[in-house]
Amino acid sequence: MTDTPDTQPSCASCTKTDSETGVQLKCCAKCQTTRYCSRECQKADWKTHKKVCAKNAADAAASTSSTSNNPRSSGANAGNPAKGLSGAIDKPFHRLDAKAWLHDRPEQDVYKLLIDTYRFRMADDFNLEGKVTDDSIYSGAGNGLAGFRRFLRLAESRPGLLPPWWSAQKSSECVAVGMQESGWSSLSCTIEKSDVQEHYDDSKFPMQLRMFGEQVYGRGPAGQSGTAMRQVMMATEGGEMIATHLDISGMARGT
Repeated sequence: MTDTPDTQPSCASCTKTDSETGVQLKCCAKCQTTRYCSRECQKADWKTHKKVCAKNAADAAASTSSTSNNPRSSGANAGNPAKGLSGAIDKPFHRLDAKAWLHDRPEQDVYKLLIDTYRFRMADDFNLEGKVTDDSIYSGAGNGLAGFRRFLRLAESRPGLLPPWWSAQKSSECVAVGMQESGWSSLSCTIEKSDVQEHYDDSKFPMQLRMFGEQVYGRGPAGQSGTAMRQVMMATEGGEMIATHLDISGMARGT
């Protein structure tokens, strides 16, 4: 494979860069480390890639977890952390209701969750509303950097939503995590609901990202409020009985 002057990432199958193909390279949804210019190229490479895909995904998750060791969270964690995170929090839906979902977490976990909230919201906007946000990958941008920076500024404008230790320096560090060329948190890669569920090994984790995103943006995906669902999940966390006739299918639609 011939290196390009700008050392741009290339398709694992045809070896062309996005500038050569005229399309934005997409990451493998499972491992987030291998890029393709088209579905055809991904299918053509699958026999080779499937031998390393699972290992690449595991290595990327392990690398993310090993970089996080923040003493701020040591006294606040409860139970085992979700897969892909280094610190656990107790009753996440209660914390969402208190607008403290990111508090008492290791810094690297906070960075990762902010990136995933933004990327998942861009996917929801596109898939649920057909909405393409300027400077997102869905608009043809090479990465989501510009849109993510706007997202961070909006989050910073919401009183108390970010941890007390957040600062301009931490914002820059968060952006740097997203600008990694490969790995789960790359702003060059899109994510879908199934990717989130698999990565965190939690079927309810997409709900958490959407509910936090609603607190940042002021509206839920497709304008739907997550308040009713959050109350249901809080009741579950608190061990309260939920009426058997309660139909939450409408609230869970799309989650």
